[in-house]
Amino acid sequence: MNQKIVISSNSAWSIHNYRSGLIKALIDQGYQVTAVAPEDDYAKRIRALGCGFIALPMDNHGTNPGRDLLLLSRYVRLLLAERPLVYLGYTVKPNVYGSMAAHMVRVPVVNNIAGLGATFVERNLLTRIVRGLYRCGLFRSHRVFFQNREDQEMFIESGVVRRGASDRLPGSGIDLTRYQPDTSIAPDSSCFRFLLVSRMLRYKGIVEYVEAARIIRKSHPNAVFQLLGFVDKGDKNAITIEELKAWEADGAIQYLGDTDDVSPYLAKADCVVLPSFYREGVPRSLLEAAAMARPIITTDNIGCREVVDDCVNGYVCMPKDVKDLAEKMMKMIKLPHAERIEMGKAGRRKVEFEFDEKLVIQKYLDVIRDIPRNSARGAAAGKPYAPIAENE
Repeated sequence: MNQKIVISSNSAWSIHNYRSGLIKALIDQGYQVTAVAPEDDYAKRIRALGCGFIALPMDNHGTNPGRDLLLLSRYVRLLLAERPLVYLGYTVKPNVYGSMAAHMVRVPVVNNIAGLGATFVERNLLTRIVRGLYRCGLFRSHRVFFQNREDQEMFIESGVVRRGASDRLPGSGIDLTRYQPDTSIAPDSSCFRFLLVSRMLRYKGIVEYVEAARIIRKSHPNAVFQLLGFVDKGDKNAITIEELKAWEADGAIQYLGDTDDVSPYLAKADCVVLPSFYREGVPRSLLEAAAMARPIITTDNIGCREVVDDCVNGYVCMPKDVKDLAEKMMKMIKLPHAERIEMGKAGRRKVEFEFDEKLVIQKYLDVIRDIPRNSARGAAAGKPYAPIAENE
């Protein structure tokens, strides 16, 4: 019986950080899981889970047709060698080219659309091309999971995905045993600490956060505004290190760098902010903050509003509106401490009920069990897959 599953994303980092719980659950159920992504420092951590790992070169930010065709051929070779029961795709290129390859070799596909990102913020030729590629990759998929209703309906109405093959997930899910309120840390009465956790991208509202911080510091000079997250030098929308240093120099923010464990930073924050105008799925940073009982401020934006009930576990502001963001942050500062604690508790209850990782894992187990075991042509694997060199 074929028990092989291939899971692919645009980085080993994302597989380890967002899919480890799923991988462990699949292995516990007797499946043989192989992760496919470009090699990075997290590949060894994936292998430590008991999961196989195949390094697959991938130009994540590029739009060169020749390189993308090469990626498609690499996926075809890999899937012909592995012959999995199912292919699980995450992020744009694995969802598009990995899925195309899987359809070509008759391997069932389950996709996860975790937000549409910067490309779908604008309406231009590139957006139309990407939608066409998505249709090629997703239309024949066994199941396509979305993380919010707006993305799901847009893909269905534009003919990218069949309605009967689509479903929704509560984000990537949160391991509630890992993210728990930390009652050992007493609030710092000398300052009020805001924290924004994100990749340092303009679409995440970083600039708006800095401008709001400057407004608030005029009346509350002891307020602290922190940024925590990775600077992606390969992304054209990235905030640069030079910008971060300049903001630090003028006292607007503190940049904390990057980390594998956001929990200690969340525990010390009085409020977590994400003023994104990106097409989010469901932002992981907001789920982590709510799980740790931190009140939240975020935008009335696709994906973000899934996590916050306005005035219950946080506040909602308008996207790209610095004045509105500053007003909501000021409102949070002025809120009595006991009421902020109640907001945090409400957020924890919300993620327990709606966003527990167990809900996500069960959806995957159910859909994989629904796949006929003889659906992958020639279920037995062929020759072992030979890793591909970057220039091959």
